[in-house]
Amino acid sequence: MSFALVIDDNRKTADTLAEMLKMLDVPVRVAYGASPAMTLLGNHTPRVVLLDINMPGVDGFEILAYLRREPRLIPVPVVVITSDDQPETKERALKAGAQAFIIKPATLDSIEAALQEAGVL
Repeated sequence: MSFALVIDDNRKTADTLAEMLKMLDVPVRVAYGASPAMTLLGNHTPRVVLLDINMPGVDGFEILAYLRREPRLIPVPVVVITSDDQPETKERALKAGAQAFIIKPATLDSIEAALQEAGVL
């Protein structure tokens, strides 16, 4: 079964996003940071990735770059969800291959719209 992958180092945020995805009937797995995310991505191909940018160590842009160069993962839509509301951050994320961009705190409506924009719903 395909699933959405939430990648965020903040457990509360990640769990909240997961609950919203469940409300939209989207199966979900959560990775609390880059290392667990890379492990999951090494073994699975998610239906969509919801990705935080500001994480310690490997940040979201590095994960996004990996997703866009790994042939198996290139087609996976990425929705960036971040507290960084700078226009340059949004532009960089979209140029790097994200399909949608949400400023935290995300709402159920913003998640649903982003998944529709990314072609997931």
